[in-house]
This record gives sequence, C-alpha cells and structure tokens, in this order.
Amino acid sequence: MTEHEQDVAENMVGVIMAGGAGTRFWPASTQDRPKQFLSLFGEDSLLQQSYERLASFLPPERILVLTNSDFTGLVRLQLPQLPVENVIGEPMRRDTAAAIALASAICAHRHHDPVMAIVTADHLIQPVDEFRRTMLSAARGARDSGALYTFGIRPDHPATGFGYLKLGTSRGKDDGVEHFELHGFVEKPDLERAKDYLASGQYAWNSGMFVWRASAILDELERQLPTHLARVLDAVQHDGRPDFDDCLAQAFEPLEKISIDFGVMEGAHDVRAVRAEFTWYDVGSFPALADHLPTDEHGNAHRARLFSVDARDNIVFSEDDDEVVAILGASDLVVVRAGKRTLVAPRARAEDIKALVAALDEDLR
Repeated sequence: MTEHEQDVAENMVGVIMAGGAGTRFWPASTQDRPKQFLSLFGEDSLLQQSYERLASFLPPERILVLTNSDFTGLVRLQLPQLPVENVIGEPMRRDTAAAIALASAICAHRHHDPVMAIVTADHLIQPVDEFRRTMLSAARGARDSGALYTFGIRPDHPATGFGYLKLGTSRGKDDGVEHFELHGFVEKPDLERAKDYLASGQYAWNSGMFVWRASAILDELERQLPTHLARVLDAVQHDGRPDFDDCLAQAFEPLEKISIDFGVMEGAHDVRAVRAEFTWYDVGSFPALADHLPTDEHGNAHRARLFSVDARDNIVFSEDDDEVVAILGASDLVVVRAGKRTLVAPRARAEDIKALVAALDEDLR
C-alpha cells in the first residue's frame, strides 16, 4: 500500500456480513452450509474471497465476521486466521439494521471510533487492487466528513434485479475515485424504468456495501432506531464474558426486522456515494452464476461433465466437477446436483426456488 492508503487503513475495521440463507442456490446451498460457504468460483468460498479482499489492507485482528450463530464454527473453519472473538454469531435473523447496529457497537467498544467498512460475503468483485483503492478513498471521505458512504456500481445494462442509487452533485475525485452526494435509494425497477435509469447516467446499482465512522452510524441509529441501539449497547457491555451470547439473544429477540437502507440510510442527514469502477456481481441466483461458468456452443452453461443433444441455454451445476450430467432435447432448464439432492426447474422460474425451499420439509432444506 502507498502511504496515502496506509494513513486511512490504520484506523479501519472491516466487517463481513455473512449471515444469509442463500435459498435461491438450493440444493448446492442448504441451511447447514449456505451460499457464502460454497466454492462457486475457483477453490476459495465466497466468504474466503471476501476476507482476502479486506486482508489486502487490514490485518486479521481488525476484520470481523457477523454470521448466524449456527455458522460460527463454519466461519472459523474457513477463516482460521481470524481471532476467535472476531466471529460474532447473531442469535436470530433480524435483518441488516440489527446486524449493523451490533457490529458498530462492537467496533466502538473495542476500537473507540474506527472507520468501518461493511461488505458482504456473497459478491464477486475484481480486481482486488481497484476494490482496495475505492474502499480506502471512501474511508478517507467518511473519516474527514463524518458522512455515511455507500458504493454505487456503474450499470452496464438495465437490470431489474438490483436496487439503485440516485447520484447527486459530484464532490470531486480522490485518488481517481469520484464522490457524490446521494439523492436517494430506489427499489428494484421494472424494465422501462431501468432503461431510463441507464440512459440518464444519474443512477448506479446499489452494492449493499458501506463505509462510515463508528460514531457517525451510532448517532444515526440513536436518532432513528433508538431501541435497536440501546439493546445492542447493553449486550455489548458483556463482550468477552461467558454470558455474552445469552445477552445477545435477549437483546435481539424483540427487535423489529428492518433493513439498514429503510431503517437508517434513507433518513440519514449526510449520505454520500462513491462510484465504483471495479467489476461487481451480486451472485443471487443460478442464472446470475451462469455468466461465470463455461458455456458450450449451444449456450449451455455448466460446472459438470455435460453431454447434451438437441439442448440449448441450460444451466447445469454440480458440486462434484467430475459428475456426468446428460441432457436430451431440453432447453432453458436449471439442473443442479448436490449430495443426494437434485433440482430441475425452468430457467425462468429460478427466482421461485426460494419459495420451493420454504415448502420443503425442514430436514431437506
């Protein structure tokens, strides 16, 4: 790192949000081993790749992972370099506002007032050097201004599966990264509106990543979600003690499920964005994964030993690369093999896999 980068990195803490269920990736993703723990691209899992991006500028002792309490052992297995106390298990799912309130309280308790980088465990981002440059530029802006920062991805097609950010006035560039005032968060649009957003040049995809000073987000939580903050602050007083997990469970149980976007960001006083130029993929479903798999001459994307006759535009995924899958006379399917589970679904219905999983018996999920 350059001295310019080291100056801001030395007072940063990275937080990886790794509590998702990943149900749209069933049966490869299950309730015992959800998507973030899978090696979908190369040998490392999505969680391990997320860690390595942060580790390019932060030491292990300043990286935290927030996950579901059922997955703390799996996180420690995949990231043995992390201190044990840096793997925080949420006792129950209460959406991202509760998770970020907990992370912010822990960071303030352990590190006073660091700049926090909030990232997810299920995105594919390249190259790492560009990610680091953009992250540290946003961190510098957050440190110096006290603003809450988010990351906008320059759209390259009218996507309807992502939320959008409406960018406002440019605040100039830092280390080649452009900073903007943020004029709003926009829900997933229909196709016509997505086309308008793309044509205007004023919108970016909402990456779900954030940077802020711990004190800045705690102030906004106190103003907008005071119950969330009060309860997690009480629990964090027990950080490092044997009763910490029990205190967390008592704190989380009554909390309203609400996202950080709805609960805090949309009503925050000073929100800014950097426009990221790294490649970013929210790998939320098998069709999204298909863009990163080998494809044969008939458009069949596959991770398996695929044999096909009169078959086009299928997605075939096996957790065993050597497994043989044969398709005859079928098109536009998703075919997934994992352990003793098999999924066959129309490609157009891939988003409905979540509903399918909800209907399965508990022991099959």
